[in-house]
Amino acid sequence: MHLEADETPVDPHRRAVADTQPDDLLADVVRAVVVVAAGSGTRLAQGAPKAFVEVAGRSILERSLESLFASADPVQVVVVVPSALVAESRALVESVAGAASGYASVVVGGSTRQGSVAAGLAAVAPSVATVLVHDCARPFTPTAQFDLVASTVESTGHGVVPGLPVSDTIKRVGAAGEVVETVDRAELVAMQTPQGFPRAALDAAYAAARAEHTDDAALFAASGHRVVVVEGDPVAFKITTPWDLRRAETIARGEGASSSSLRAGGGPGDAAHRLRSGLGIDVHAFDAEQPLHLGLLSFEGEPGLAGHSDGDAVAHALVDALLSAAGLGDIGSMFGTDDPRFAGASGEVFLTATLERLTGAGFDVVSAAVQVVGNRPRLARRRLEMEARLIEVVGAPVSVSATTTDGLGFTGRGEGVTAIATALVAVVGTTE
Repeated sequence: MHLEADETPVDPHRRAVADTQPDDLLADVVRAVVVVAAGSGTRLAQGAPKAFVEVAGRSILERSLESLFASADPVQVVVVVPSALVAESRALVESVAGAASGYASVVVGGSTRQGSVAAGLAAVAPSVATVLVHDCARPFTPTAQFDLVASTVESTGHGVVPGLPVSDTIKRVGAAGEVVETVDRAELVAMQTPQGFPRAALDAAYAAARAEHTDDAALFAASGHRVVVVEGDPVAFKITTPWDLRRAETIARGEGASSSSLRAGGGPGDAAHRLRSGLGIDVHAFDAEQPLHLGLLSFEGEPGLAGHSDGDAVAHALVDALLSAAGLGDIGSMFGTDDPRFAGASGEVFLTATLERLTGAGFDVVSAAVQVVGNRPRLARRRLEMEARLIEVVGAPVSVSATTTDGLGFTGRGEGVTAIATALVAVVGTTE
């Protein structure tokens, strides 16, 4: 069990299996996922263990398990929980798993996160060759991320972790708080879960471990094994603070609205009637005298974009799409070019003000997408970083893509950039 400040330890030698699966059902299963759900959630400050805190009406644990049971291939699921919540957890797991409940079990965690994973590993079926360890506090991790990690383990024989590029500038500081140096973020990756491993090698690494490690990849690497990184997903963020929980609620409400509309068929009072879509487009010419800001990122060594503000065409197109979806006009009417307050303003300023406007009008953002049209800058290496930054500000899934025009038009001639955005918002207030 991953203990936090106010948690009472469980006997580390106790590895009680709360329920077991039929041997014949698991005889041919080759993958297992250990879901670590034994933390107290002190920093979340919701008065309950983190896994059992609700996000828009459903617990974090329930939402975490949904993606697992959506996989095309059967997997054994071992959920590690506090001893006091075994019965409640078993009922919850069975409810989510439905007909697949025979593939799931619940075990009691240890006094540390490492001890909890060890307890989960002890319950893995003999047939399993690939084990994934997943943090329950990442409830929106896509099914595809589980499948990618598992298949990469099986094709390489290495440990595998999903990761995202680090978008913030990282500073190394001394004991007195002074900045010592700037760390090259190109060499840094933010780790996510699930982390996957060959089962036999992971069992041996745990048996040999004599120190606590921050994650399973570190423990695995400490035993001399290789760990590789695959592409993560920004929506697979970890719920740690109340701010993270609020962001998760926004995403969950959007998903709920979409699924409800499919079930209900789109009547005048249902979720489909509460959804609004919008379109935005922004065009800026290059200006070699300006720095380039695009998608809330800076691109050193690239010509900037001309404009009254910082010329961030991606942010501006998203603003127009959001305002269009909510029926609140456009960026020109909300942020006039004759207003000196916005001279040189960053795209984040416009997005933040727009989101406040939407909230005040009774709308929540469900999702957004933006496509950049142009020959430069090259976005492939920074696409995930841009998505993560936009998601951080918008508080909902944002996807980014890029294309060219095969040399046609002003973008093909390298004279500027076009950004086209779409947005989906939901009515949550009393505007109807």
